[in-house]
Amino acid sequence: MQEIVKYKLYCKGQEFDMVANALISKHPCLKEKGSLTGCAGWKASLANKLATYRTHLRKLGCTEVTVNSLKNKPEGKSTPAAAIMKPWRSEVKYCPPYPIGESETSLEKLREELLSDVKRKNNREVVKMKMEKTFAYRRQEVVSKSPMVDIFRARWPAFFDESEINAEFKRITTMPLQSRFLSQLDLHTFRLLKLFEKRGGVVGKRLVTIREAIDQSDDTEFGRESVIRGLCIYLNEDPERLVKEYVTADEDIIQEGFEDITVGIFTVKPSNSGEVEDIGIVLEGHAVLRDLPSVPFATAMLFGLIYNLNLDYPAELSYTFEVVQKIIMELEGSTLSKKAQAVKLKLSVRGFFFS
Repeated sequence: MQEIVKYKLYCKGQEFDMVANALISKHPCLKEKGSLTGCAGWKASLANKLATYRTHLRKLGCTEVTVNSLKNKPEGKSTPAAAIMKPWRSEVKYCPPYPIGESETSLEKLREELLSDVKRKNNREVVKMKMEKTFAYRRQEVVSKSPMVDIFRARWPAFFDESEINAEFKRITTMPLQSRFLSQLDLHTFRLLKLFEKRGGVVGKRLVTIREAIDQSDDTEFGRESVIRGLCIYLNEDPERLVKEYVTADEDIIQEGFEDITVGIFTVKPSNSGEVEDIGIVLEGHAVLRDLPSVPFATAMLFGLIYNLNLDYPAELSYTFEVVQKIIMELEGSTLSKKAQAVKLKLSVRGFFFS
């Protein structure tokens, strides 16, 4: 059990199946007679042992487990058991304990120091070190209290920086964010475009327009952005929900438009024929990042912020983010919705040639 919990405290049935099958494959003498799978008993035993092990960890005060206890639900909320927070997106460090020798008081002091540190020039290394040290404190705040974004931003201004979003995502998942997202998107682009070609109907016509625009451009970032928009369309979701375009120089109009955006990206052009002047990210009606280099980069940062702030995917883009998470980023890809599963099958080598 100690080896299992290094990777996951809460396993699914398919994962127990994999472990039990691996056990009887390596040791055929352990295969159960009279069982259809030959390992049903081993699977049940593993599940029971892991549950017992979590109980011991809860008694010892392991935050990764105690956060899911009904006794620790937020004050004033009658949270049902089904809504208790658990890692569900392959977070390796979902709610880690404080570093040895640190307490809530000492870490709060570091947080207060960061408020002034972030304003100083040439102070990146100090900020980076203190953000690393306060990770568990910040993560417990995010998971347990679910603060509003504007309140959290006032408490942790250093958090809303591109390099820190990358670093925080890696602390949570042990996986790089920006480089992996862009490289995996490029890897899947050819097959996604072929997938778009085969789609018929009204959706297919919209995807043809996107494919033609890509063929006429040599701009890598434009191609990536078009593929992201095409993915939304292919999944019957509106790309305007992901990327909101403003053709105006009036900041008041832009700010007013942010009020209707819960999670999304925005671009600003001074006129229909002008170049994009600003690209940013909006969370809960507030622009938390601006002056980003491209929409694909902003998409990676938005995905990272959703993980880092433990946010739910917006309902109108749930399939798009599911495909990004489970197929492009390959995080928790064993359980997919029917729509995402169809995309994964068609993008696989076998599905690509036989579809």
